Amino acid sequence: MADRAPGLVATLSPWFVHLGRRRGRLLTGAALMLLALVAALGLLALSGWFITATALTGLVLASGGAAMLDVYVPGGGIRAFALTRTVARYLERLYNHDTVLRLLADLRGHMFAVLADLDAARLSRRRASDWLNRLTADIDTLDSLFLRLLAPALVALLAILGLSAFLALWAPSVGLATGVMLGLIWCWLTLGQARLGLAASRRRVTELERLRGRVIEHLSGMAELESHGALPEQRRRLDTIEARLRDDQRRLGRLSALGTALAGLTVGLTWVLALWLGAQLWASEALSGPLMVMMPLAVLAMSEALMALPMAFTQFGATQAAAERLNALEASRRPTKTLPDGHLPSAGPLSVDLERIGLRYPGALTATLDDFSLHLAPGERLALCGPSGVGKSSVAALIAGQLVPDSGCVRLGGVDIEHAEGQALRRRLAMLTQGSELFDDSLAANLRLGDPAASDEYLWRLLDDVELGEWARTLPRGLETRVGEGGRRLSGGQARRLALARLMLRDPGLVILDEPFTGLDAGTARRLAERLDAWLTDRTVIYLSHRRDDEAMPLPGVTQTLELQARTGRPLCAKARNLSG
Repeated sequence: MADRAPGLVATLSPWFVHLGRRRGRLLTGAALMLLALVAALGLLALSGWFITATALTGLVLASGGAAMLDVYVPGGGIRAFALTRTVARYLERLYNHDTVLRLLADLRGHMFAVLADLDAARLSRRRASDWLNRLTADIDTLDSLFLRLLAPALVALLAILGLSAFLALWAPSVGLATGVMLGLIWCWLTLGQARLGLAASRRRVTELERLRGRVIEHLSGMAELESHGALPEQRRRLDTIEARLRDDQRRLGRLSALGTALAGLTVGLTWVLALWLGAQLWASEALSGPLMVMMPLAVLAMSEALMALPMAFTQFGATQAAAERLNALEASRRPTKTLPDGHLPSAGPLSVDLERIGLRYPGALTATLDDFSLHLAPGERLALCGPSGVGKSSVAALIAGQLVPDSGCVRLGGVDIEHAEGQALRRRLAMLTQGSELFDDSLAANLRLGDPAASDEYLWRLLDDVELGEWARTLPRGLETRVGEGGRRLSGGQARRLALARLMLRDPGLVILDEPFTGLDAGTARRLAERLDAWLTDRTVIYLSHRRDDEAMPLPGVTQTLELQARTGRPLCAKARNLSG
């Protein structure tokens, strides 16, 4: 176990740092949890003392003796403990769950920033469902770090120490026995249960991710699977994963039940031991009857603190595995650049220089780019042509900073892109990819991603420029019309033109347009090309196109053309050839 401790600390320490940013709320929540537990202990202990003292006083009075008992102070104490326990428990649940939701929001925002900073090569190593799983399920698993692991275990330990010290005030032997018995079970319920459930709970995280990925594949490819007769095989794979999940869940359930049973058994044995030791002290007249009864009842109240530990710590491996996966994601993040914005020209067209670029995607048989160079002066317009797979999108991704080359250098405006500040790069570059990335929001909201301050009048003018204005005015809600998830309520041509209008809200120095007129008829494409030509004035432009036929696919203002050609036998390796002379 000793050799694993550093690994565990290294795994969880980044998340302790995140927790530390909410230190005040976490301490307040733990204090409320401790207050509720102390109130429960006080309620049961004082009630036992009061009932016993009342009974003994009544016996004395019934036998003709004289006795006096103040019932108001302990009665008030019992009511105070009962009210405090109820209020503290309610406030603790409300406050701690609000704190955890805030923490999850912090973590999701942080991890989304990490994902956004990953280049295309790193993102391509996993499916989108895997990244989504890390952003949602893994972070959700980490909410147990405070609410179910750290806080309950710490509060239970403090309660054990406090109860032992309290009982030792009247009977040191009872306090010592209580501390030893409850301390041992606390160690088992935390360390022991975590050790027993480590393998199964870690596997469960992995299997759940695999199941989610398979289900998404199954649903998205249902038609293809059925047409090829592969549905039964896919279902068998899903059944296999589910069977493994059930086995691990059954094992974890048995382990949790074992921990719960041991906790109940130990509290019961400690209760009996405290009663036996107290009875011996009472028999020797070293302890009063009410105190003798109060001690085991106080021990009995510790069940509330211990019963929450077995389930949480049996699942500890899932928390550790989720932390490891997110740590690996964080480690793959590119170093943050801190150079000031002034290193990248703040206005005007940008020059583009790619020098001897080498690029190979992970797992690819051949290099995508091999010793590739390109120079584009400020204000020039380049048509980068070639069939699919020769590296056009890779060149664009390199220029946009979405890919890091294996060798060579990429410069924009004379600045190495690796040294350019991220916000400055995003302000100075605009890119229209083949996919029209639209969100399930209104037309106006999707457009204002390009410029949040744009007025409605300006948005209408842009829609007119891309020949969507007349159509949008016929909609009952106009600019507030929702486009659906991924723009599914729009046709392909409408989605493309909406994305182009959003791009025209920007004021970049470099524009990359990947098949800008896909999905449009020739007439519409020519009219849009004329309007786009005016907007592209005084900007550096790179067009990505499969063809060089300007009649079929107009590319306004092209000053040079570069065709990427696949080498024979190496379809992913590209070479550049200037065709403009």
